[in-house]
Amino acid sequence: MKNLIQTADSYLMQTYKRFQIVLDKGQGVYLYDLNGKKYLDFASGIGVYSLGYGNKEYNEALKNQIDKLLHTSNLFYNSPATKAAEKLAKASYMERVFFTNSGAEAVEGAIKLARKHYYNKYGKADSEIIAMESSFHGRTMGALSITGTKKYREAFEPLIGGVKFAKFNDLESVISLVNEKTCAIVMEPIQGEGGLHPATEEFIVGIRKLCDEKGILLIVDEIQCGMGRTGTMFAYMQYNIKPDIITCAKALGCGVPVGAFAAREEVAGAFTYGDHGTTYGGNPFATAAVSKVFDIYEDENILSHVKEIGLYLSFKLDELAKKHQCIIEHRGRGLMQGLEFDHPVADIISKAMDKGLIIISAGSNVIRFLPPLVVDKEHVDVMIDILEQSIT
Repeated sequence: MKNLIQTADSYLMQTYKRFQIVLDKGQGVYLYDLNGKKYLDFASGIGVYSLGYGNKEYNEALKNQIDKLLHTSNLFYNSPATKAAEKLAKASYMERVFFTNSGAEAVEGAIKLARKHYYNKYGKADSEIIAMESSFHGRTMGALSITGTKKYREAFEPLIGGVKFAKFNDLESVISLVNEKTCAIVMEPIQGEGGLHPATEEFIVGIRKLCDEKGILLIVDEIQCGMGRTGTMFAYMQYNIKPDIITCAKALGCGVPVGAFAAREEVAGAFTYGDHGTTYGGNPFATAAVSKVFDIYEDENILSHVKEIGLYLSFKLDELAKKHQCIIEHRGRGLMQGLEFDHPVADIISKAMDKGLIIISAGSNVIRFLPPLVVDKEHVDVMIDILEQSIT
């Protein structure tokens, strides 16, 4: 394992502070390193592996598609993409879908769609977007432009223009930035990288009302909090509002790189032939994964399970927070929760990993819990026990 890490460090660009572990295989909610050490996984590849590792039905669907067809390009139709688009549209209450290769690409597409909609409506290319402080939407230049954390943006400026940042959960802050050029407001229902902060109902409902009044599009980023992680298929559904555009990725493919943005019919119609494209997006292999993920979610009643285990995780984290003064706050929903500490959490995460528990941070002082959605109560109990030892 040490030799492989040295080789990796010799050839890979140094853009990640990787843990000194080489993961080799997974089963259920557990991962194993090259030396055979077993880890309880409460990160799921940053919210990707919702079905856990080694799901036979999922794996068989991918094996079957490999034997049939991996790629065609979007110059042709293919069956998996058609089935996946129908399932995603129905699950998200949107009408039109565009498949991408990642979440950042989905955000790029959503930005382009919002600007083209504005251009068609007003006949000019001077649109502006309002995004949120402390938000995170991806690493590409467009996604960085609407990411509300300066440290991610400043070295790569100038980014795309016409972006303003409002305070999250402060409706008046948003209202003060709106003008006749505002084409879209973009937000995460729960800020993931920003520290596990859920939107208040007053805030998100108020933004929907504001958008309706001003003819502005509401873009909701569901890349981390979507696909059942909070107990509904998409987190915005808990607020009884409907966005104009949504972005999703991560658990959409449960391990296969795939993303998508989806929109209402009237908004999606802003795109015409040649306005947007992708070589790999929507290929048969990736969309076969998407289609099977939706099937398994329904067959195994994943959303109900998340609601049940999410409540149990919340209860156990509340108990833990009450016992340790160093824990400032517990927040989150479903199986997307976090603990904020009064000091950096890197040592706690390191000690937990030594004891066979994988957890990750959101910022320097928040521990983030994103287990596979098939996690059970006994796994929560083991996690809490190791975490408490690591804190102590």
